[in-house]
Amino acid sequence: MSFGPGPMTPAVQAIVIANIVVFVVMMVARTLVIDLFGLTPEAVLTQGRVWQPVTYLFLHTDVFHILFNMLSVWMFGVDLERRWGTQSFVKYYAVTGVGAGLCSLLISLLPFGGASYNIPTIGASGAVYGLLMAWGIIFPQRTILFLGIFPLTARVFVLIMGAIAFTQTLGQSGGSTVSHVAHLGGMIAGYWYLKTPVRRSPLRQPPGPPKPSNPAQLRRVH
Repeated sequence: MSFGPGPMTPAVQAIVIANIVVFVVMMVARTLVIDLFGLTPEAVLTQGRVWQPVTYLFLHTDVFHILFNMLSVWMFGVDLERRWGTQSFVKYYAVTGVGAGLCSLLISLLPFGGASYNIPTIGASGAVYGLLMAWGIIFPQRTILFLGIFPLTARVFVLIMGAIAFTQTLGQSGGSTVSHVAHLGGMIAGYWYLKTPVRRSPLRQPPGPPKPSNPAQLRRVH
């Protein structure tokens, strides 16, 4: 049994470093950073802060928030970047993160959006749920410990997490501090991106060097 996928790949490492740097800056000017770069629907639509659906991904509330998200980026992102290549991985991460933010923005405009129109959303959780979706599709038989105890296949784990995000979204109240809409939005954006026929899908591994003719030179990829 092993923990994690191994050393960080280039994009995963860059994402983790960028989030840590921003977190350190937030320790000095927390209110200002959240106001300018957190995703507040009202600020995006009435003040022209159109960068917020991107920048909110790099902000976190506390040590546990950033620790959990960056640990998840490492655990699920490394396998995906190795499979797709850095460019395709970065594109997918951006699509899911921004897609999660746009879902939160759209939901805030609906009658049942509650007070979310004026409340900033921060964190990489939407993109993390997008990575989880892709990981479950590409590696459906991988085993993961649910709650650190129960072994589940990746496919079943993703279905459970998706169901939890969906039910929590339906029952979310204005007093909740977790944006379940963003979680669900990240999964939906990831699924759409991987399955839509109008775009070249990164599901297949990019072509590499010719396969060696000698079987002894082959390495097994898990």
